[in-house]
Amino acid sequence: MYQGFYNLVSGMLTQSRNLNVVSNNMVNLQTPGYKNDTMVSTTFQEEMLKRTGRWGDGNDQDLITSSKIITASETYVDYTQGNFEPTGGVYDFALSGNGFFCIQTNDGQIRYTRNGSFAVDQDGYLVLNDQGRVLGTGGQPIQIGHEEFSVDSRGRITGRNATYVNGQSQVNVQDFGTLRVVDFVDYDQLHREDNGLFSTDQAALQASESTQILWQTLEKSNVDMVEEMTSMMSSQRALQSAAQMLKMYDRIMEKSSVDIGRV
Repeated sequence: MYQGFYNLVSGMLTQSRNLNVVSNNMVNLQTPGYKNDTMVSTTFQEEMLKRTGRWGDGNDQDLITSSKIITASETYVDYTQGNFEPTGGVYDFALSGNGFFCIQTNDGQIRYTRNGSFAVDQDGYLVLNDQGRVLGTGGQPIQIGHEEFSVDSRGRITGRNATYVNGQSQVNVQDFGTLRVVDFVDYDQLHREDNGLFSTDQAALQASESTQILWQTLEKSNVDMVEEMTSMMSSQRALQSAAQMLKMYDRIMEKSSVDIGRV
């Protein structure tokens, strides 16, 4: 009887946590570069159930290995490439291949992201959603003087200004910097932060030569809406079933303590 309480309550808590993960995925369906989370559950502790009293207390018999508690084991991040969406926005960037953009947060920390939906602040620095400034290969924030610029596949940002000297037009090329793109040996050591950022203690490596930067393009999230809806309905039904069974257990315990206790 009491084992049923453990099973049902732990199942409800686990399904509730899974619903939180699924809900977060669905909320970020339209967030550029967002990577899908998947929660994996496990048993808390396994125990061997034995049968005693058949021929005496000393002659127990092994029955089955069971666990009374189920719990969330870990939440895994799916880093697979999302689809690309051309936007035409001059401050939109996407990464084709492995790698992350580098962001210097407002408190000076370095964070990493796949979200290339950038903008510029009042000082002309390239920023991510008020989270921090985008870093270049030299480790310094990139400052863009005007919108007349272009970006190549390696992330180099160059601007062009036309000036007139003695009645003749001259085009001046200005180098605004190159976007810093890094990669890591072990993605399992990346820790998800808020607003699509990641942090890690491992050293950042230069991204592979095969990684390219797509300008005026965004990488869409890799969340599969059908899978998330299916997972959500499954967790909701499991949660509701466990809640109903828990009510039945409670009524049985109440009846046994009140009615049978009178005998």
